[in-house]
Amino acid sequence: GRRTAGTGGIGNRINRVWMDHGVWPYLTTGSYIERSADTGILFKKCGYFRDHQLRRAQKLDPDFCQDDFIQRDRMNRPMAGTILEHILVQNLVPFFNVGSHNIVRLENADWNDGLDMAPDRGESVAFSCMYAHNLAGLCLLLERLKRNHPTITVMKELTLLIDTLHSPVAYDRYQEKQKRLSEYFDAIERPGGAPVSVPADKLIADLQAKACHMAQWIARKEWLDCNFFNGYYDNRARRVEGIRGGRVTMLLASQVFAIMSGVASGAQVAKTWKSICRYLYDRPLGGFRLNTDMGNPAMDLGRAYGFSFGDKENGAFFSHMNVMLANALYSRSFVKEARLVMDSLYRMACSERAGIPPVLPEYFNSQGKGLYLYLTGSASWYIHTLVEQVLGISFSFGAILLNPRLMPEDFSGRIIRLESEFRAKQLVFIFSRPASGSGPFGIRRACVNRRILLPENGIIRIPPSHITASRNTISVELA
Repeated sequence: GRRTAGTGGIGNRINRVWMDHGVWPYLTTGSYIERSADTGILFKKCGYFRDHQLRRAQKLDPDFCQDDFIQRDRMNRPMAGTILEHILVQNLVPFFNVGSHNIVRLENADWNDGLDMAPDRGESVAFSCMYAHNLAGLCLLLERLKRNHPTITVMKELTLLIDTLHSPVAYDRYQEKQKRLSEYFDAIERPGGAPVSVPADKLIADLQAKACHMAQWIARKEWLDCNFFNGYYDNRARRVEGIRGGRVTMLLASQVFAIMSGVASGAQVAKTWKSICRYLYDRPLGGFRLNTDMGNPAMDLGRAYGFSFGDKENGAFFSHMNVMLANALYSRSFVKEARLVMDSLYRMACSERAGIPPVLPEYFNSQGKGLYLYLTGSASWYIHTLVEQVLGISFSFGAILLNPRLMPEDFSGRIIRLESEFRAKQLVFIFSRPASGSGPFGIRRACVNRRILLPENGIIRIPPSHITASRNTISVELA
């Protein structure tokens, strides 16, 4: 995510919810499993949190007086569920928590903290894309698990949201989704605590139906004639992006998550990139803005649009979202476009007008000045993108995958060297560029501790059994 933000604590009684918080636990847990092959973590149990807020902070419990903040069942027994169950809750609830456009409710903000004034009728298409992505990813994960776990244990109340098991909901009708969510909220105010077993195949089918519906709905309903995606509805249930008042309004986050999630088709990614360059690229400063100028303060969406244009979340050059744009483009094989975005950040940060040491600030304003040097989630995403997308070093159930997306401009000499650690063993990656070629370079072959590996479909797969020494050299010859 971006920052530590979310439901207000018991101390200050601020009642609010950031709607994107259910996205990140699946992504981080999934990344850990791919690196470690430790699927057992999914079946470890941990407790459920409870405070004075109910129904996603829409209702308060005035009698709440617990000191331990632990959810208890109606017999006053502490409740716990597997990590997998927690992740299911985090992604099933948003699917049903929709507004009048059948898009997940924005509530009090998503990744962009400034979109905090649409709690009643606001909706976030941007993060609906990511919930669709997660639901689809859970299907793939469960397919891997089902041989050893043919049934999945969940609390009985959660089966209300696994609706295809008993009484399917018409997903096209937002009212039916809202009704089912309300029934679930009623049930978990005083949960029974009884576990039930769900066949893995039926759970997969349910999640797949939800993922497909959500992705197809967005692709059909939110793709604009302007050749980009609408990402939001404001507190008056109005579409935020597109042509408004004779001007084009566009938000970068809306496009990033449509691309990153896979909701956007390849053709839509290409058209979206052209629109990003047309509406969000600032040629004099050489960077990509977070949004176009809204004109008048859009206070039905959030306080961000009370800021002057070009400052903070209103049209500044936000490093975090720019890095995520690059990551998304790399992941969809738009390598040259992704590198332009990464390079724009480097050039802005090193420019004299930035007035900062060569670091990655939270954002650059309309004068190109770098601000908030240490208040940023950009650094981790930058390293993540360099390693997993540019160098193409990723993991699949404990195996190392190599799928670099390197360009000639990425080299200062003939090689790039990276040292890392994997399962308490040292890894030394050496990427050697060819003498010529415009890139992006493919892989000719790799050498792992003198063992030659050839690519399949452009990718090298290194099983854990090949990483045997305390220090392992992986030489990658590019073509």
